[in-house]
Amino acid sequence: MSHNHPGRAARIAALKAAAKERILILDGAWGVMIQKRKLDEADYRGDRFKNHPVDMKGNNDILCLTRPDIIADLHDQYYAAGADISETNTFSATTIAQADYEAGEAVYDINFQGAKIAREVADRWTQNEPDKPRFVAGSVGPLNRMLSMSSDVNDPGARTVTFDQVYQAYRQQMIALHDGGVDLFLIETITDTLNCKAAIKAILDLEDEGYEPLPIWISGTITDRSGRTLSGQTVEAFWNSVRHAKPFAIGLNCALGADLMRPHIAELARIADTLVSAYPNAGLPNAMGEYDESPDQTGHQLHEWAKSGLVNILGGCCGTTPDHIRHVADEVRGMTPRQPPERATALRLAGLEPFELA
Repeated sequence: MSHNHPGRAARIAALKAAAKERILILDGAWGVMIQKRKLDEADYRGDRFKNHPVDMKGNNDILCLTRPDIIADLHDQYYAAGADISETNTFSATTIAQADYEAGEAVYDINFQGAKIAREVADRWTQNEPDKPRFVAGSVGPLNRMLSMSSDVNDPGARTVTFDQVYQAYRQQMIALHDGGVDLFLIETITDTLNCKAAIKAILDLEDEGYEPLPIWISGTITDRSGRTLSGQTVEAFWNSVRHAKPFAIGLNCALGADLMRPHIAELARIADTLVSAYPNAGLPNAMGEYDESPDQTGHQLHEWAKSGLVNILGGCCGTTPDHIRHVADEVRGMTPRQPPERATALRLAGLEPFELA
């Protein structure tokens, strides 16, 4: 069986070429847009899960199977807003995350169909606007289980999963996304670097097995004002931990709005010898858990990042809509993307802090 998708090698070349010419635009949030549809349990269940033993409502990834029309429409809205790249609706589509809904058996199909829906919409846009090809990123989200941290406050060694279980869960997701035709993998909203390493290993092993190599984009999450990931690393330590994967792009997303994220992106821009991406939330949530930052506020802040030469890819996370993405796309159109720095060769290691031996 060939694991090469027709035209994918040419698309990847086009993606790399586009990244040299302009700041690329990623799509925005999915959760907030799906919420606006006011779907009920029946929408989530469709025919396939009509008799499913547990409630499906809130399992947004399952909509790839039960309401593909809604998912296709969302990709459509984001490409129309100016996105170059849209993500598959597969953020929680692993056996580990889907266990909450007892939907593990549907994982391959969710990812495969999620990729197919996005691919069809992207190809239609590329056909209509050949000078602005559209790309599909396979969304690989964090798990609700962590390898770096204990699940029991009284037992530092306690874990609810093993490295191999995490690796297998990611491997299954990635095979399905790859089969469905994504152009690149986006390991995103990373809270735990060891989970991320399992995902990276799954991708590199697939390449060794003859799967067409796809670019890897890695996006971590700085959880609060401490400037660290949930598993305790600073931005530079995180980069040192994952740079062996030679990612197409490294970045940050979620948890913070643009103002609080900026210093961490500036730090990444200084040290990473690859593309830098950022997709912040629309500010911080208010007391109701909603995001108040307006599209022009978000666009204005990200315009400054582009002007300061900090970024290559911009998009939005929680609370951002197609309107936010349109403002960002309009604000940075025609601006020069960041040039990755040449860094002297050195031994760079990481624990929670970075270590450099020049």
